[in-house]
Amino acid sequence: MSKLAQMAAAASAPPCCPSLTDRELTDEEAEVTAAMFKALGDPVRLRLFSKVASHPDREACVCDIADVGVSQPTVSHHLKKLREAGLLLSERRGTWVYYRVAPAVLSALSGFLAARD
Repeated sequence: MSKLAQMAAAASAPPCCPSLTDRELTDEEAEVTAAMFKALGDPVRLRLFSKVASHPDREACVCDIADVGVSQPTVSHHLKKLREAGLLLSERRGTWVYYRVAPAVLSALSGFLAARD
């Protein structure tokens, strides 16, 4: 697991940081947040993340989300990048891997972008 993934996994909810307008980010908060946005900056990764987040029960088998127009090894690569950024969690069940959005990620990212007075 990468250093960024370890930092994101180790942090209690939220896994990101305060709103941009609350205060200046620390170096660690900026690192973790940049890794998350960098991972989501790729269209294939954004589609995969969206497929998992919008899937019933907020969990999806790789077999259900792999139809994003790239090969299976490329899908696996992109899912790995999303895991390393702390955005997705995975669990192997038999021959399939199931993905779910890491707890509090969606609320943390939306809170980060929310402007507060």
